[in-house]
Amino acid sequence: MALLEVRDLSVSFARKGEPTVTAVDGISFDVQPGRTVGLVGESGCGKSVTSLAIMGLLPRRGTEVSGSVLFEGTDLLGLSQRDIEQRRGRDLGMVFQDPLSSLNPVVPIGLQVAEVIERHRGVPRRAAMSQARELLDRVGIPDPDRRLKEYSHQLSGGMRQRALIAMALACRPRLLIADEPTTALDVTIQAQILDLLTTLVADTGTALIMITHDLGVVAGMCDEVNVLYAGRVVERAERHELFAAPRHPYTAGLMASVPRLDSSGEQRLSPISGSVADNIPWEQGCAFCPRCSNALQLCGQATPEVEHTGDGRLLRCHNPVGEATPISVEGP
Repeated sequence: MALLEVRDLSVSFARKGEPTVTAVDGISFDVQPGRTVGLVGESGCGKSVTSLAIMGLLPRRGTEVSGSVLFEGTDLLGLSQRDIEQRRGRDLGMVFQDPLSSLNPVVPIGLQVAEVIERHRGVPRRAAMSQARELLDRVGIPDPDRRLKEYSHQLSGGMRQRALIAMALACRPRLLIADEPTTALDVTIQAQILDLLTTLVADTGTALIMITHDLGVVAGMCDEVNVLYAGRVVERAERHELFAAPRHPYTAGLMASVPRLDSSGEQRLSPISGSVADNIPWEQGCAFCPRCSNALQLCGQATPEVEHTGDGRLLRCHNPVGEATPISVEGP
């Protein structure tokens, strides 16, 4: 059974005197124990907002969240603030995108890790500090006894990210969300962080949601991939099937924009034209239509229906890659 079931999750933000912005528009996906599920897309497609909604970290004022997020059958969206705070850290862990701003600059690293253990597991301070030292050593931080007493500004970017992972794993959560965990790190440290996350999932059976725009990370880590555009999932497939034969033009465009080691040096990249802001409302048609090289007249007139294929793939497109004729749709 799925550990996490996200159903029709929508998030919109409203500001006085300005139109309401829908950041997440009816997203659904499942996460199984011991599996890694990827949320992929350009900046602004709704990946991070989805993770914050799952964790209950969105601001209450001016934010409207609908749908359901079932964790072992319990809807996290219906929990009180006190109850969701008890879940965070104990059952749900998160590695944030920017470790420097996520860590408290005036509290030593060891104490920040120990506080999580004290609060959620009721362990005394001395024992919690000992466990914090073991966690820092486990995530590969050198000389953990000294690092326990140091502050975030005294650590390198890679060590700060490892410290965040140690905090997220302090109570052995069953679900871990990693939001761009390798941003601003050099490629060597990126490889070490990703290898660490892969090992932890394999050793503990933790379910992992990997949020990234790096298709190389997806290819190396994820079991299932959800491609997001303008707040909706436009394609979902197992990793190997997705990379072998992308069906949505947006997925194909993302892959064509990435350099390949096996290509000739004279081959040019094919970036996706326009920007994320160049879209139309989903209620009027396909949001990707203004940027799509496969666009038909129908794409700007009717919302594409979700198509499920026999191999478990989900597709939301009138004219997929390789199709000669548009898919017939019914309704808006």
